[in-house]
Amino acid sequence: MRYWYIYLLISASVLVPGIYSLAKYGLKPALDFTGGTLLEVRIKNDQVKVDDLKKISEEQKLEVASITKSSQDGYIIKMKPIDNEQKNKLVTGYKDKYKDVSEVRFETVGPVLGKELLSKTYIAALVAIVSILLYVAYAFKNIRFGVSAILALVHDLLVVLGIFSILGKVMGVEVDALFITAVLTAMSFSMHDTIVVFDRIREYRKKSAVGDFETQINMALTETMGRSLNNSLTIIFMLLALFLLGGETVKWFVLALLIGTISGSYSSPFVATPILYLWYKLRDKKS
Repeated sequence: MRYWYIYLLISASVLVPGIYSLAKYGLKPALDFTGGTLLEVRIKNDQVKVDDLKKISEEQKLEVASITKSSQDGYIIKMKPIDNEQKNKLVTGYKDKYKDVSEVRFETVGPVLGKELLSKTYIAALVAIVSILLYVAYAFKNIRFGVSAILALVHDLLVVLGIFSILGKVMGVEVDALFITAVLTAMSFSMHDTIVVFDRIREYRKKSAVGDFETQINMALTETMGRSLNNSLTIIFMLLALFLLGGETVKWFVLALLIGTISGSYSSPFVATPILYLWYKLRDKKS
């Protein structure tokens, strides 16, 4: 715990650029939130160019937002809402150019549904945070444990959101419903690790003969560090493999999970626990 200021600097080096980007640029919403059409096609032709696909779409007076490659011969076209007739006409245009073209999926989301999804996301996150705060405070019979855990959770949340805000500005990465799933999953993982550390601290606090509070925290962290690291690495290795070898459609979803897992593994011993330690230290000084 005597190195708590180093952990503060590490967190600040990630949080400050991310919060600045969030405040200035925000997140780049996908069709799930703004409304629009997603068309995925498979084109078995080695001569396919994204610019040509965009040109064919624009010739039919369709406003294309982006065209990305989803697999070796798969392409995802995102555009303003179109109906089934316009979609068939567009696919026919692609067939005229490349012959072997097949439709994989066609989805249209209205802006009303997008706003509803966004509002439900905020409600879900708020309910989760309040429930966790109340549960941890009750389980540990101390509100300080609950607040420290929630602050660490908010830290992880800001890390993921901040990094994706920067990626949205630099690389055009969009956030969709899968991103929301990844964020909520990362929140639960962060809390899971924090509970393990706090539970060991509580055990030592019951044994008053085991040193002062700082010693109890250091012993608890030392004993749980190996377990937390092993648990986190098994998840990180799996997500890293999926990020490198998976398709384009799940790439950013996996990256959000990966960032959330790494941040959650870090925040349990180096954010939540120092907050708890400094809170008790401040109380002792006042006493």
